[in-house]
Amino acid sequence: MKRVLISSLLLSISVFATDYKKVIEYPDASSMIKKDLLAPPKVYNMPKGCITNDPAAIARGKFIFHNLNGKKAKQNPPKGLSRKTKDGKIKQYGNCIACHNIEGAKGAGNVGPDLSKYKENFIDTKVRDYKFVFQKIADARIDNPNTNMTINLTTGLFTPREICDIASYIVSKK
Repeated sequence: MKRVLISSLLLSISVFATDYKKVIEYPDASSMIKKDLLAPPKVYNMPKGCITNDPAAIARGKFIFHNLNGKKAKQNPPKGLSRKTKDGKIKQYGNCIACHNIEGAKGAGNVGPDLSKYKENFIDTKVRDYKFVFQKIADARIDNPNTNMTINLTTGLFTPREICDIASYIVSKK
């Protein structure tokens, strides 16, 4: 009995004393962090004809604004949008209503500013212009380095055309 107990104790001690450095993976955290860091804030030039009254552009902007992604979208995207990216992955849409309220929103958030009557309150009063709306959606860090808003164009989440569609929807009459 003593031999079994002593053998068990020695085995237990050897398990704790073993050098596990060879079997534990130590990822290079600094390279992982560098990969995840955002590029610096960038000012973008709004494309000509970006913000429009075109019903098709507004419909695309509305779809992006109100939907999280292609897989969970409750309806098919309008013409000009796809549920998948060019490389076949599921397209992540804006889900802007998670943070913003806007006319007709269901489950609208209250983290970001209320975008209801945006054109009437900000564009028509000349407090803001279309270029501001485009830039804010593209990379909001230009005027607010501590923003919680998604950095859409810098990260490649959206294309310039999609940002124009979102901006067109925001400033459209609902």
